[in-house]
Amino acid sequence: MPNATADTARTATRNLILDYYDRLPAVIDRYVPDPGPVEQAGAFTPGFALPELDDGVREYFSVAGADLHHLGEYGDSRLMLLDLMRNPGTNTTKTLASLLIVARAVEYIRRTGNSVLIFSPTSANKGTALRDAVWRAISTGLAGREQLRIVTLAPKSCVDKLRSSPLSAEDDLRELNPVLVYDGAQPEDVKLLGKRFVEQHGAWLAERHGSRMWFSLELRNYVIADAARAFLEQDITPARAGQGRVHAHAVSSAFGLLGYSLGREVLEEQGIARAEDRAGYLLVQHLGTPDMVLSLHYGSHDRSAMPEYTVDTETGLYVQHASPHFPQVTFDPEEVLDPTFYTRAPVTSAEMNPLIETYGGAGIVVSLAECLRRYPVLRPWYAGTSRPLPGDFRTVREWSLVMATTGVLNALDRGLIKSGGEVVVHGSGFYTTADYMPLEREAMTVVRTVDDIVAALT
Repeated sequence: MPNATADTARTATRNLILDYYDRLPAVIDRYVPDPGPVEQAGAFTPGFALPELDDGVREYFSVAGADLHHLGEYGDSRLMLLDLMRNPGTNTTKTLASLLIVARAVEYIRRTGNSVLIFSPTSANKGTALRDAVWRAISTGLAGREQLRIVTLAPKSCVDKLRSSPLSAEDDLRELNPVLVYDGAQPEDVKLLGKRFVEQHGAWLAERHGSRMWFSLELRNYVIADAARAFLEQDITPARAGQGRVHAHAVSSAFGLLGYSLGREVLEEQGIARAEDRAGYLLVQHLGTPDMVLSLHYGSHDRSAMPEYTVDTETGLYVQHASPHFPQVTFDPEEVLDPTFYTRAPVTSAEMNPLIETYGGAGIVVSLAECLRRYPVLRPWYAGTSRPLPGDFRTVREWSLVMATTGVLNALDRGLIKSGGEVVVHGSGFYTTADYMPLEREAMTVVRTVDDIVAALT
């Protein structure tokens, strides 16, 4: 293993929404053909208009901070951290998109007087961030508690990651903002179940509650916010041709990297950045859902392309050496390292693969055993950041940061990305049991069918 040295001096801090608020209209124009509201039955959206920046809106967006750190050296490669985890209400990058989603709802409410009920399937982090944003909008006076509401639908496997908040602790807010828990066999089915519910019952149910129902799980809603990552990079440490920079991200659907790429496109169209200076990408996934890596390197999401593992009789661990893109060692070839990463066959592979083919990069899958092997090396690097790693890894509940950094070190060791350059680790999420109180059991309603959701909301 190459020598690893730590240097956690902070380079720069930005608010990724407030500092680039004037650039967001160009991002929306670039990515959204029709930014106006849609009020057809079963297809409501409030449009992409954002509220004017008054004191209340500034306070609402104040948690959208991001830092860029020099982490240290690994051999002859230089590692940096793009810290997107600074909101204590979420500790994930989902804060950025959720703040913009709810801000658009606020602007619609102000403009029309209509109430909005957001409905979102989630594996935990999206729902947590949306609920945090709804509470921030209410607590800063941007919307009334009956004007702006949210329903989330999460798989049972992610219950331990759901957080208590005023929306669940206060009786009236708990009733207005329910959390539904799906106990079916496939966690990702929450997306299909939620979409069916909104299509079949959303319009009349929203009318019953005097609201418009917004099914907010849509690629555009998340990619737009992540464009600001490229703006921060260009402001602080612009990519340059020949420096070998790679952006590494633990991904389920790679919304964050697609958003970063969108930001780069806007900068290039405005003449602020050059296409020839683009960095490459490293996709990091886990064995539970390695579909983007499979698509990138094997041409499809078919899991039959995964290498076969055999048991090492000395260690009892499963091992393989056929593919550098998959873990060399794992406790279980079927393990789910983190249930947050639950998307199978994401349509975003069709967008991400050409970016890597054009600008370089790779995909790699990591295991829990590999993350634990790297964990002592990572702790000094992250000691001076907003998300220090605890001594007891058993308290970790969000593994994105550790997954991404482990993937970087494995990729460097295996020659999947060139050494001697720069790697920007997108710190998209990290939290432990010490960072939050679990969601109250009385705030959860178990559902399995569309009819169960209707019953829960009526």
